[in-house]
Amino acid sequence: MSTEQLGPAVGERLRRWRMVLGGEQGADGTGCALTARDAAMDGALSALYGGSGGRGSSKERGAGLGASVPSVARWLGDIRTYFPSSVVQVMQRDAIDRLGLSALLLEPEMLEAVEADVHLVGTLLSLNKAMPETTRETARAVVRKVVDDLEKRLATRTKATLTGALDRSARISRPRHRDIDWDRTIRANLKNYLPEYGTVVPDRLVGYGRAAQSVKKDVVLCIDQSGSMAASVVYASVFGAVLASMRSISTRLVVFDTAVVDLTDQLDDPVDVLFGTQLGGGTDINRALAYCQSQITRPADTVVVLISDLYEGGIRDEMLKRVAAMKASGVQFVALLALSDEGAPAYDHEHAAALSALGAPAFACTPDLFPTIMAAAIEKRALPIPDTL
Repeated sequence: MSTEQLGPAVGERLRRWRMVLGGEQGADGTGCALTARDAAMDGALSALYGGSGGRGSSKERGAGLGASVPSVARWLGDIRTYFPSSVVQVMQRDAIDRLGLSALLLEPEMLEAVEADVHLVGTLLSLNKAMPETTRETARAVVRKVVDDLEKRLATRTKATLTGALDRSARISRPRHRDIDWDRTIRANLKNYLPEYGTVVPDRLVGYGRAAQSVKKDVVLCIDQSGSMAASVVYASVFGAVLASMRSISTRLVVFDTAVVDLTDQLDDPVDVLFGTQLGGGTDINRALAYCQSQITRPADTVVVLISDLYEGGIRDEMLKRVAAMKASGVQFVALLALSDEGAPAYDHEHAAALSALGAPAFACTPDLFPTIMAAAIEKRALPIPDTL
């Protein structure tokens, strides 16, 4: 029986199964023959995920994708033709992981063909030192496109959320008329409501401080640049640049592995920050926190954000003592296991539990949630910890 006789719904289901099963010339028992476009899509999938052995076979995986720039560039063009952007990004990532194509990203022709996303930026940053000069400008252009897109997506909400938090944290009890927070003033004086006049007579005014006139909070972003934290490094660098553009926040950005590098002077351009990182290597959280602690001059007005999977290669007990000391001095300490959209991360559960026991719970955070987390830290409220781990 033909797929036409079975009806469009059943025919489409068989077509999808045929695409999943793969195969060469036969229809793999589905009775469904592929159109020319479907055959081209099947070829693109088979080139990455396997040949006649089926999609799950590892024996011929990648048989149709030669490891040369022209063939890979053609394949990248094919998948962008046949699949939506989100699927293309997944397939690119799989091609780099499964077929070891990282070296080809050092070719300008290859970079011009790829679909740019956060994961590609992370791969490029890991190849930074091996990158020839002929490729560097193309790589910077790819990274800048991703960074610009992220800034457009994240900057407005971040500034609005944190500006409100800064204003609320700077409330004063004798505000000027233009600085009165009328909503909170009315709520604070409801007991003084006079029904005969239909009004509230306030005996206490609640107002905002003029946060924009001076620095109200110091924020230190302390970022683990080990290889597993690539996406977090990208997002944290963008947020660092956004925070640095706010006059009422003094922002410091520190990256670390076994060494510590302060990239604060490059915060006006997150692309420079990213190319100043060195993904991979070991981890010494204690050393990084020691440096951050040495830069704190106003502990009661400081928020330290540690972004790390907590796999510590340094002195664990000293790290915990340092966190405890910062918190005791008045520092708001936030520990993020990841700053990305990748789901639940791998992390050191023992160290996370130890931080939690100190009153510094460690949790993963998406980029969309980060402004809300920072607002809570600035206002010294309980952190809205997502229930994801």
